[in-house]
Amino acid sequence: MDPCRIGICHLRRQAAECYTERQSGDRASARWAGRAPSNGGVSLFYLHEVHKVIGLKEDEFEAAYRDGWMSLMADTDYARLLWYTNHAVGSGVSYNVVTITGITDGAGWADLVTRCQKGDLQSWMRDTDELRHDVVGKLLVPTHWSPMQDVDLGTVPTDGSTHTMTMYMEDTMWPYEVLDYIEACGSVYSKSLEHAEEDLFITIDLALTPALGTNVRREASLMQKIHNIDRLMWLLTNDISPEHRGPGTWMYDGLEFRDQWESKLLRTSPWSPLW
Repeated sequence: MDPCRIGICHLRRQAAECYTERQSGDRASARWAGRAPSNGGVSLFYLHEVHKVIGLKEDEFEAAYRDGWMSLMADTDYARLLWYTNHAVGSGVSYNVVTITGITDGAGWADLVTRCQKGDLQSWMRDTDELRHDVVGKLLVPTHWSPMQDVDLGTVPTDGSTHTMTMYMEDTMWPYEVLDYIEACGSVYSKSLEHAEEDLFITIDLALTPALGTNVRREASLMQKIHNIDRLMWLLTNDISPEHRGPGTWMYDGLEFRDQWESKLLRTSPWSPLW
């Protein structure tokens, strides 16, 4: 058999084995159990929104989220603003802001929808719409192997205190078979990022996929924290060498599952609750 096909078949076999292991009922022994929800179900929804902000209103928009949305979510027992990020200059569409809000369950999501449509959040939503051209949102859930599953909302900062800004690479993929891709990404790609702390380049904080019926079915996204800016600069200014993109590497074998994706470089605000 062609060595390339051997590598791809191995990936598929790994994915199938891991799926069977997860389905066996013992989540604690699954390869990527992580911090699984204690009840075996989805413990947190992630409301991911991309805001096309009016250029002259960018400071007002940020203030609306820092002093408005973050505080309004802090007044609930079911939601918190988690990330507020900007596209790094020169890396994407101008004046694009990406926010992620954590919501505990479907009941919390339903209450938030009602409040925004015809309740006390309607005026905040109307005023904020005056500061942006558009907003596109989607409701996401973590994959079973995502490092972040549960978030103790009571520990999420809501006071706007400042800190060092960090960079994230957000990758969004559109696989041919999304479940196969999720399994292979967890068993191969995520493992390839594991290094000693002093040699870390990038780590996955969140691995997400759309909640059923809320967005494109065949989609997966990774929220990846960048720990070494020098290595990012090298990646942006150099070709990937043949030995790192040939058969037997994720860059090559992963193409069996997807060849279309989008990467965004995001910079957290100085007050973003998570960074």
